[in-house]
Amino acid sequence: MKHFPIFLAVEGRRIVLSGGGEAALSKLRLLLKTEARITVFAPEPAPEIVDWAAAGRLALVGRALEPGDTLCAKLFYAADEDADEDARTAAIAHADGALVNIVDNLEDSAFITPAIVDRDPVTIAIGTEGAAPVLARSIKRDLEERLSPALGTLARIGKSFRRAADALPFGRPRRDFWAAYYGGVGAAAIEAGGEAAVRPALEDLLSTHLGTAARPGHVHFVGAGPGDPELLTLKARKALHEADVIVHDRLVAPEILELARREAVLLDAGKEGFGPSTPQERINEMIVAHGRDGAQVVRLKSGDPTVFGRLDEEIEAVEAAGLGFTIVPGITAASAAVAGIGQSLTRRGRNGSVRFLTGHDMKGFADHDWAALARPGEVAAIYMGKRAARFIQGRLMMHGADPATPVTIVENAGRPCVRTLATTLDRLEPALGEANLAGPAILMLGLSPREAQAALPRGDIPVERDIPVQEAAL
Repeated sequence: MKHFPIFLAVEGRRIVLSGGGEAALSKLRLLLKTEARITVFAPEPAPEIVDWAAAGRLALVGRALEPGDTLCAKLFYAADEDADEDARTAAIAHADGALVNIVDNLEDSAFITPAIVDRDPVTIAIGTEGAAPVLARSIKRDLEERLSPALGTLARIGKSFRRAADALPFGRPRRDFWAAYYGGVGAAAIEAGGEAAVRPALEDLLSTHLGTAARPGHVHFVGAGPGDPELLTLKARKALHEADVIVHDRLVAPEILELARREAVLLDAGKEGFGPSTPQERINEMIVAHGRDGAQVVRLKSGDPTVFGRLDEEIEAVEAAGLGFTIVPGITAASAAVAGIGQSLTRRGRNGSVRFLTGHDMKGFADHDWAALARPGEVAAIYMGKRAARFIQGRLMMHGADPATPVTIVENAGRPCVRTLATTLDRLEPALGEANLAGPAILMLGLSPREAQAALPRGDIPVERDIPVQEAAL
């Protein structure tokens, strides 16, 4: 982030602009929405600028900017549409201590003006750091269509009611009150009786909330999916938006954590196979302690919380503490991996079942029904299988699995940095070791990428052929 977004107080403050043409008009149409004191320096101002000056909306000085003209100015816009003149006036403003924006000159500007959605007092600023102004305008247009024109009215009346709402306890009770107002009560009041009906509706809502006990603590076990924020369910997003505390796994993508409220407490409860880990007992204690304090707790797990996520142990701790809980499923890594290689987990005539397995458990490498897995056509998704790959390979081949059985390893499934290694069972090691995969990986036994299959004659699987590790975007 090269430009930090802020909202600058300009009420009664001085803003100076140099220029009188189209560039100046474009900026002035926006600046005139503020309550700043605007001064324009232009030897040949456009007629609109003259009319605004005559109406008292700005002060117009019919000459070029000179030293001292920008004293005490908060902002200065160089909009002369002449590079030399813009540089001259910008130097004057810099010397006088103003923040300077040179129109269409990002590199020499101290600030940029974003695209703005105006629902006064609600203001949404959209910036692309000068990289894509057309995109910013497209986003603005989309938001303009989505946001009700009444939003500003609701915000203005809500602001006037804040002192009354302070009767509610700080924190969750107040947030729930305002969420109910902006989430439907206010809009319904405007629709039913216009602006005059909003304040009575607020008073009724406040009475209801004052007479209602605070919402008890609750734990939401939420699946974060494989890492792509667009694969989150709507229910998962809602839980993140409402959470007071988020206890998250190491594998949860930073982009997903960004969806949390800024005030939410984020607690890293990461576990790493054969590496540093937060003890399960400590995780249980964190969840229960915050729930007992009345917090809305999200236990955020990568993938689906019901698949190899120690969910039962955490639920038992929550139940023992007398807390309520909700499970919000997510897309598991196997689903993201198989989608990324263009295959399906089941196929008529090939396999009528699919197994989700773990490569290791609490006792070490996990044992399974190897004889059943070794049968032709079997498909299995093996989680946490990188370190157990040689063990899995040996067990399957000991039980008669075809050495040419396809195996696809997908690292960082469902993320932009996904990597795919397609090989065969007899080449699983050393191929996996040579690939040196660093991220979380899932082994798809019995499946190869559709592109690899299409390149082979009649779908035969070669014995000594590894598809090199390749970068691919899902």
